[in-house]
Amino acid sequence: MRSEFPIFTKHPDLIYLDSAATAHKPACVIEALRRFYAEDYATVHRSIYRSSLVATQQYNEARETVRRFVNAKSADEIIFTRGTTDSINLVALSWGSLHLSPGDEILVSEMEHHSNLVPWQLLAQKTGAQLRWIPMKADGVLDLEGAIRPGVKLVAIGHISNVTGTVNPIAEIVRQAHKVGAIVVVDGAQAAPHQTIDVQALGCDFYAFSGHKCYGPTGIGVLYGKKELLDAMPPVVGGGDMIETVTLEHTTFARPPLRFEAGTPIIGGVIGLKSALEWMESVGLSKIASHETVLRQRLEKNLQTIAGLRILGTAPEKGPLCTFSIDGMHPLDLASWLDIKNIAIRSGHLCAQPALRKFGLTAAARVSFGVYNTIEEVDLFCDVLRKFCQGYA
Repeated sequence: MRSEFPIFTKHPDLIYLDSAATAHKPACVIEALRRFYAEDYATVHRSIYRSSLVATQQYNEARETVRRFVNAKSADEIIFTRGTTDSINLVALSWGSLHLSPGDEILVSEMEHHSNLVPWQLLAQKTGAQLRWIPMKADGVLDLEGAIRPGVKLVAIGHISNVTGTVNPIAEIVRQAHKVGAIVVVDGAQAAPHQTIDVQALGCDFYAFSGHKCYGPTGIGVLYGKKELLDAMPPVVGGGDMIETVTLEHTTFARPPLRFEAGTPIIGGVIGLKSALEWMESVGLSKIASHETVLRQRLEKNLQTIAGLRILGTAPEKGPLCTFSIDGMHPLDLASWLDIKNIAIRSGHLCAQPALRKFGLTAAARVSFGVYNTIEEVDLFCDVLRKFCQGYA
């Protein structure tokens, strides 16, 4: 499978262990983008000439591909955005501004990525709602006991933590939230590239993910929302293509999803995302999950033999990443040394400072996997890390 990614042909010695940040692109995605811009380029929804009709058809087909990928009821429940962050902000600015009042509670967890925390902080300041937290236990598992109580109107939760790798029990969280009349917004950025997503089975009200982590282009994301919620939500950006009728005095808006896609859309990104999701489906989501689980388990087994190394999060169910710290070693020093060895990992606060503070840290190192990684790469990384730790000490 590594051979399907041109970057590894150009850089055969590269060991890329940062797919949780962004994933490399298979040749079919790069070719889909090249073909659109070189052979089929036109804008969509606006013109009757042939190339525009072809582009519009491809754009509409992409929405259906995403619908199938997440098992939404209707393609009208799929909104194209710039990424997970944009999707979450759309919900906050539209649904949140309309429905939240002083005294209402917004519930997030201590493990959230900043993209699923800062928008709710801003919304709480704007509406007077109260922000509360689901605490995270020492093993990286959320303590849900009594957290979702009457008065909670919105629960924002990551499907998989980008720090601990913990897979959260979304269906159970949704069940508890709906019982008290709350909606649930799921940050699926770390889940969509690695496992089958079924929004109907999860029961969530909104689900967001990014194309670039799913082997697609940057700048394209998805927001799934239940149709009855989207129909009642106002637009947050005005402009072309999101309108029904316009006069100098008044505008009526298109039905979702176009209501939330103002201006010329990210056509190339949408077409590239379609290719990426179809490629993932051709490989098999269960096959991807199994392969990456083997890699993560092999990594953790090796890391446990390194003195002074602490793995953050030991949940029984984890995604394909592992974050760790090493006594007396700054993660930036480690990442810089590994780069010399053509090994790429993530270091820093991981855009999740509250989660790291829970472990008493301001920075950590993270290894994360994609379909192109191998057991041999895991073993080589661990050997290099062990030697570096011995020399560092």
